[in-house]
Amino acid sequence: MLLGLEGVTVRFGGRAVLDAVDLQVAEHEIVCVLGPSGSGKSTLLRAVAGLQPLDAGRISLAGSDQTGVPAHRRGVGLMFQDHQLFPQRDVGGNVVFGLRMHGASRSEQADRVKELLELVGLPGAVGRAVAALSGGEQQRVALARALAPRPRLLMLDEPLGQLDRSLRERLVVELRELFGRLGTTVLAVTHDQGEAFALADRVVVMRDGRIAQSGTPLEVWQRPADAFVARFLGFENVAGATIAADVAVTPWGRIPVPADAPQGTRTLLVRPAGVRLVPDGSGLRCTVAARTFRGTHVAVRLQPEDAPVLEAACALRAAPEVGDEVGVEFDADETVVLG
Repeated sequence: MLLGLEGVTVRFGGRAVLDAVDLQVAEHEIVCVLGPSGSGKSTLLRAVAGLQPLDAGRISLAGSDQTGVPAHRRGVGLMFQDHQLFPQRDVGGNVVFGLRMHGASRSEQADRVKELLELVGLPGAVGRAVAALSGGEQQRVALARALAPRPRLLMLDEPLGQLDRSLRERLVVELRELFGRLGTTVLAVTHDQGEAFALADRVVVMRDGRIAQSGTPLEVWQRPADAFVARFLGFENVAGATIAADVAVTPWGRIPVPADAPQGTRTLLVRPAGVRLVPDGSGLRCTVAARTFRGTHVAVRLQPEDAPVLEAACALRAAPEVGDEVGVEFDADETVVLG
């Protein structure tokens, strides 16, 4: 274990922004902390970096207690959303900053800057002005600067938040490949689940200063811990249910569930892929309230007569039009009993 948090608590004005958080990050692991604004994720990053004092708890790095250790002596790299590059310095001057702070020789500085700029895809950019760089190029320079002193832990705070969507999607793949080649241990925070799921070995979802769920991206996506996590991930078909044997009684009627589903009063998630439109109009009668093109499919909002709205995922050519009357059936393999 490289990083350990035990009962970490931070209070602002008497309110716990971090509430007894326990978290471990293994060496070479990429962990993304995910959550809405105000969930405590950025405060967690600042606490690990030594920029935010703790009200309770303990942070350790490589087994060493960091209590009282100032930020510049923790051996961690930190990259912010706005990059915070030095505008008066060129690219090389920005990247070399941390190396100078650590007393590297001039030859070591030059070799390391050249190596890093090649790694982040900016070979030959050492003399370019920061103001002349695009947003994606500035992000790469900030990353090179953070990596220059070879931090034992690299921390990223919304690293791609200011970039357009297509550039974010491309860079997140490049970042994962780069961290894998370097063996970098990464703790990143973001509110974008797509970014977190593409980058991370493990996703940590936070809510109100506490960890709501921790697991691999596949585990969190397939089995959200509760209704909060499910809705934060974008799932809308969440409702209370009473489960007996392999059937759940819900506001949408009787829905089949897996044979090993927990019994009794529960909360049920039906994935959009499990809401099937049937051509003969049987099943739950719904009206198509809206449809949204999602690239690979169409998300269709369905309004039953006396039940909450449902979302279905339809093939592009099979999606009904707004105002159409359709029938709905449910797929047991796409239902999840939460909690």
